[in-house]
Amino acid sequence: MNAIECHDLTKTYQGFTLDHITFSLPAGCILGLVGENGAGKSTTLRLLMNAISRDGGQVSLLGTDNQSPDFLQTKQDIGVVLDEACLPEVITPRELGKLMSLTYTRWDQTQYDQYLAQFSIPREKKFKEFSRGMKMKLAIAAALSHHPKLLLLDEATSGLDPMVRDEVLEVFNDFTRDESHTVVLSSHIVSDLEKICDYIAFLHKGKLVLFEEKDLLLEEYALVKLSQSQLAELDPAAVVGVKEGPYGAEALVKRGLIPGHFVTEHTNLEDIILFLAKDGKQNL
Repeated sequence: MNAIECHDLTKTYQGFTLDHITFSLPAGCILGLVGENGAGKSTTLRLLMNAISRDGGQVSLLGTDNQSPDFLQTKQDIGVVLDEACLPEVITPRELGKLMSLTYTRWDQTQYDQYLAQFSIPREKKFKEFSRGMKMKLAIAAALSHHPKLLLLDEATSGLDPMVRDEVLEVFNDFTRDESHTVVLSSHIVSDLEKICDYIAFLHKGKLVLFEEKDLLLEEYALVKLSQSQLAELDPAAVVGVKEGPYGAEALVKRGLIPGHFVTEHTNLEDIILFLAKDGKQNL
């Protein structure tokens, strides 16, 4: 079963269009959604939840069309953390737990209390007094404590120090050990996505440049340092992007399309994204 099915999803604002986004995400996976500021990541997540109106396309979450009357019940199975946690300024974590128990039929107060302790969140401190990192941790604790099947997370690791980020990423990883659980995590921190994601979606200027399994991406692409004459030898179809300098060039290439005598270097997800963003190539 696919946790998310998205077909031709389109939204137009003045000066920006999210352009016919299509992908399917199997249940039990973690999808990393990456792209520059203004690429359409937050818009995509809000459209998935039907929080804003779309101009075209279809979306199904957990087998339910997100514009059908049944989607109200499906929301019980979806946890959401937006880039700005929208909670009343004077609410405390203890009070938030009471509010959530009235909202979600499977609210688990014991689990919530465990997350508050794990994330070192003071129960009686007002939300407005929290740092951005503490606000995000509280929102994550609440999203995880009603036993969702799908988590939609918009920059959920933003503002967290590296140790806490690793802790939170491990929580997300543990969450998907249950094969019915799925995570969509948008982030500017590409190294976080590389650690835990099964799939990567790269949005660039409103277009879905790639949607691929992470391991296949890392196998398919490689970095090559070469001279201008060597660059000219390569099949143009093999070259994804090029950085040229006074002493030669560095190219992101498709391993299977270059001659065997070229020496490739290890690449990572950030290298791939940066080259694709720089060149804006979409003929993958």
